[in-house]
Amino acid sequence: MSGFLDSNYGVDDARRERRTKTIVLGILLSLLAAVVLYFSVRNRGEEQALHKFLQQLNSKDYQGAYTTWGCTQDTPCKGYSPERFNEDWGPSGMYKNIAEAKIQNEDVCGNQVVFTIAIPNTEPFGLMVDSGSKTIGFAPWVRCPGRHWQVWEFLKSRFS
Repeated sequence: MSGFLDSNYGVDDARRERRTKTIVLGILLSLLAAVVLYFSVRNRGEEQALHKFLQQLNSKDYQGAYTTWGCTQDTPCKGYSPERFNEDWGPSGMYKNIAEAKIQNEDVCGNQVVFTIAIPNTEPFGLMVDSGSKTIGFAPWVRCPGRHWQVWEFLKSRFS
């Protein structure tokens, strides 16, 4: 037992306190890194499917884009024929300037992810990517209904 006049008085306590602070800080930083990693990777597959679709439209591969949409020439989507698809996304369509498209928001709605797409000279619209099949379709809304935390958008705006 150390005495009052020993030269090590309080050194062990300070060392233990410093070690405890280091462990707690390390755990907190690890949790923060895990949360940031989760939110940046959780929709990676859906983002890749959307970028593939946009890339196919940019390279004028409308049949490939129609397949990514979840339809084929042999089995067209009910209510969205290849001709209608080309009217919307083709060279003379409403969304012809797809190269200038920007993703404004990304919302998770159950097993689907809704991306808000902004193209100059058009109203923003929502594209929905199914998490299971990675097929794309128009979303019934621009953003998912309900409250939205804007933390990720705030951080993106600060660091991009």
